[in-house]
Amino acid sequence: MKKILVLHGINLNMFGKRDPEHYGTTTLKEIDEQMVALGKELGYDVECFQTNIEGEMAERIHRAHQEGIAAVIINAGAWTHYSYGISDALGILKTPIVEVHMSNVHAREAFRHLSVFSHVVHGQICGFGVTSYRLGLLAAHDLLQAEGRS
Repeated sequence: MKKILVLHGINLNMFGKRDPEHYGTTTLKEIDEQMVALGKELGYDVECFQTNIEGEMAERIHRAHQEGIAAVIINAGAWTHYSYGISDALGILKTPIVEVHMSNVHAREAFRHLSVFSHVVHGQICGFGVTSYRLGLLAAHDLLQAEGRS
């Protein structure tokens, strides 16, 4: 079974506790459970990974390249707006990458409007809460089908 990797960045372990107006009350564990379940429905093994350490995120992306991960869904949190290191790591991958955000980053503070990943991801989904993650997985599935790799 092909594997899809879901990456959660800095502070996202606080989903369900942090700023419910923007992020809702669903916990990261619940998001991961939903992603694994949807992945199984679509025929994928979904692995979820969260870290608050930028170097660990880059290392996990490097391993994804070595492991031949089929697709990546990433919500890097604040790293999205300034981490050229994670952007460079993502650029190594030769697989579909979908950027997701729970909140509508374009309706928030100006610094959140910029994604330093935009040149290496296939697209961005934001503003739909937990559904952003599910839409990201569906988008990755569609990209893999279009490439004949599903």
